[in-house]
Amino acid sequence: MKSGFTLVETALTLAVATLLLAIALPRFTALKQGVSVERAAQSISAAHRRARAVAILHGRPAVLSVAAQTLRITLAGAGQPHWSHPGPAQDGVTLAEPSRDLTFSPLGITTGLSNASFHLSLGSASRTVVVSRLGRVRILQTP
Repeated sequence: MKSGFTLVETALTLAVATLLLAIALPRFTALKQGVSVERAAQSISAAHRRARAVAILHGRPAVLSVAAQTLRITLAGAGQPHWSHPGPAQDGVTLAEPSRDLTFSPLGITTGLSNASFHLSLGSASRTVVVSRLGRVRILQTP
């Protein structure tokens, strides 16, 4: 007697594996999209904290530029960015607003029109990063 699997057993195993994959794949895709959007929201939040710290440390105003392609901190009077990081578009996440600049005073408080909301989305996953003038950053999961 030979050991091994028959053609029927192999076909049945492949059919069951295909069925399980078809059930799990959409959930995995949604999970991956949620992680990408959350990572983009956390990056904006971290850039906000970093810009505030840079302004306080250097004793000069710092400008945080939030755009789809890049997050950038530039000190007042400096030609080159002090810090730069890829924006939400790196992971395919859409930033609904146009580019926005937030200016931090040497005291760490944003000046000018500094209340901001950044809406991020990818597929069915979305988050809103809400920034208050006093420096509070909240990440809201939007339906």
